[in-house]
Amino acid sequence: MLLKGRNPDTRTRTIMWEEPQATLSDRAHLAIRKDIVSGNLAPGTRLRIAKLSKDYDIGASPLREALSKLSSEFLVNFEAQRGFSVAPVSAQDLRDISQIRCDLESEAVARAIARGDEAWESRIVAAFYKLGKADQRRRAKPEDGSDEWEDRNREFHEALVSACDSAWLKRLRSLLYYQHERYRRISLTHPDPERDIQAEHQAIMDAALGRQTREAIRLSKEHIDKTTKAVLKVIEGADG
Repeated sequence: MLLKGRNPDTRTRTIMWEEPQATLSDRAHLAIRKDIVSGNLAPGTRLRIAKLSKDYDIGASPLREALSKLSSEFLVNFEAQRGFSVAPVSAQDLRDISQIRCDLESEAVARAIARGDEAWESRIVAAFYKLGKADQRRRAKPEDGSDEWEDRNREFHEALVSACDSAWLKRLRSLLYYQHERYRRISLTHPDPERDIQAEHQAIMDAALGRQTREAIRLSKEHIDKTTKAVLKVIEGADG
């Protein structure tokens, strides 16, 4: 029964359109993280709340929560009296990230191979197929396809480790993945014409599906190392 004098339509509209702050914070976190990882927000950029609020159309409070979370992910730095800024990049940082990512990836791949079932195998094959299609579009139009390729690349590598039985290992691996992706975007702007990344993915997939753990780990490390070397050429060349 409706209370006299109340307008139920107005009340309903209010409930429908007031997005919870937690949801706004999550949306801000994802949007800003994407812009940092993609390079749209360059290393060292000051992240002023007023400007971010205008750019992302999100209020100050959820933005601060999002920046705090990004700070815990080491994509954003916070300094007293200066506020938030995009974390810098360096050759030393990349080497460290790459080494730890190799270690985490190797353990996650080994556990996934040991426990993976047919559903796991299907996820890998499907992700590889989508990645191949994205790779074709990226080659045809590099300026349009890099974001889609990155999404499909992430899905493929996540599919490879999806059968890993350690939630904490997968969380830490994901944290390092985004750090490494940020650097990998640099290599995409300076591609190596002799490198066939899709063939590297094919080899990793074949080894994983063939339950060849050592070979899958070797190929995975080699894959990460090639990207690291490509990015280092750009970074160290710029420093020089």
